[in-house]
Amino acid sequence: MPQPMINGSANGAAGPTSTHTVTMLKRWSCQDKDLPSVQQIKSIHVYDFDNTLFASPLPNKQVWNGPTIGQLQSPDVFVNGGWWHDASILAATGEGVEKEEPRAWNGWWNEQIATLVELSMEQKDALTVLLTGRSEAPFAELIKRILKAKKLDFDMICLKPAVGPQNQKFSNTMTFKQELLGDLVYTYKDADEIRVYEDRPKHTKAFRDFFTNFNKALLSPDPPVARKTITAEVIQVAENATSLNPVTEVAEVQRLINAHNALVKSRQTPAGVKPYQIKRTVFFTGYLLEPPVTEQLTAALLDSLPNRPDSDIRILANSILITPRPAPKSILDRVGGIGKVQRWRVNGFALFENRLWAARVSPVPANSRIYTENPTPTIVLALGRGAKPVDAGRIQNWQPVSEDKALEFDSTVGEKVLLRLEDERRGESEYESYFPGNRKRARPRDDEMELDVNDKNAFPALGGGARPQPPSQPAAYNNSYNHASGQSAYSVYNRDENRRAPGNGPHQFRGNYQGRGRGGPHGGRGGRGGRGGYNAGRGGRARPGQGHYKSLDDMNDKGPGGVGYEDGGYPY
Repeated sequence: MPQPMINGSANGAAGPTSTHTVTMLKRWSCQDKDLPSVQQIKSIHVYDFDNTLFASPLPNKQVWNGPTIGQLQSPDVFVNGGWWHDASILAATGEGVEKEEPRAWNGWWNEQIATLVELSMEQKDALTVLLTGRSEAPFAELIKRILKAKKLDFDMICLKPAVGPQNQKFSNTMTFKQELLGDLVYTYKDADEIRVYEDRPKHTKAFRDFFTNFNKALLSPDPPVARKTITAEVIQVAENATSLNPVTEVAEVQRLINAHNALVKSRQTPAGVKPYQIKRTVFFTGYLLEPPVTEQLTAALLDSLPNRPDSDIRILANSILITPRPAPKSILDRVGGIGKVQRWRVNGFALFENRLWAARVSPVPANSRIYTENPTPTIVLALGRGAKPVDAGRIQNWQPVSEDKALEFDSTVGEKVLLRLEDERRGESEYESYFPGNRKRARPRDDEMELDVNDKNAFPALGGGARPQPPSQPAAYNNSYNHASGQSAYSVYNRDENRRAPGNGPHQFRGNYQGRGRGGPHGGRGGRGGRGGYNAGRGGRARPGQGHYKSLDDMNDKGPGGVGYEDGGYPY
């Protein structure tokens, strides 16, 4: 890695005109507070803000697709900045500043780190510093309010300025932080140790490398200042990320878009900048189950199973498929429309190939008008290693369930949706807007959709599942199942009027969850979320165990995607 820059010198040496005084150091801080004398400080404690001390909200992977998470966090997508550059996003944390400030943003802190800050405050020979890469102009006052509400009193609160105290320009956040850390150690030359608390592994490594080179410079024949080496400890803090309320989050992003679009349409932006809009990607339409129902089904049908694997099993139990695409009006009319409540009863259970657990259900009452493109209404309860939801359509042998497992429950007709950010397109229909980028299809007439509702080429395959993958054997299951059963999709309403013709012709069924987690023959929507086409972006980071987010100085490492669809999707 390149050697750290300290006061303009690549080897850690200060320039000949550089001075390191408490007065000069104070210029880094955005609060008017006198600093301790040089002789008083023996230890320096530096705390990162976002997701180290404070649980700053990140774009929600259950709301946005992968590329959009990167776009939102990039400084180069919106004219007026993005997620990390607009104070309104941070101000919307919890229930907003007006409600959160009186209760000190309770529940939004890493309490262990907050306790360490309080101990640092009590240590008379310690300098306590908050260091964040957020820009000083938009964020200084808000962050000071957040800290004051928690009664955390730092000696220095340092946000990234437009220019440094000596007119330094910073190409990225890490350059800014290393410059400041160097000034801290040079100024407080009697300090024996420095501790830095950081949640991002990449930053942790960069800080450790920085202090290694820093001490080497102090041991050189021509050291930058006359001081002994310093013991540097960079503490890796467990990730502590959260999300906004989804409705609030979408509203805040829409506000960002509105401000951006207003500048574009008033021609106050560089040439080529386009207006944006939020669009919906519908993964499938189904009878969606609430989390309590999922828990009941899991407890009744899975928890008591013998030889159930303790790992490598993914619980689903969240829907009954209607169609693996946006449902046309004709189908929605049959099922009662979005929001219609339908009751079901479990009447069968199956374990397929020792890796897929499923429940067969029937509507209550039995003559309810329902529709599904599965051979029978089915809930995929859980998947083992290598299993796919589509495999549920191959189940032939269902076992009856005992009365205590014949649960009845309600579902709601809805769509699993991820939102995405795209260019505004004139003349684009609502249906065309469901398909990302240039993968558009003209909306067929309802009667055409009725005829071809099971044609795998009628629509792009829709994403979903653990991680969308390209098809290995497109439509292989459709053909094999049709040969075996001699029938097509089990399109059920009143149970007797919508069976397709036998055989495996173009009107035969797609199979259970066809296209979920798979790409279609034309690329479709099963394509991996992942990376976008931009040159910048933080990428998404979620809760522990779900990957890492990228900082403001990571913009050029990867495209803005950084994440895939995972099991994302928000029920609408």
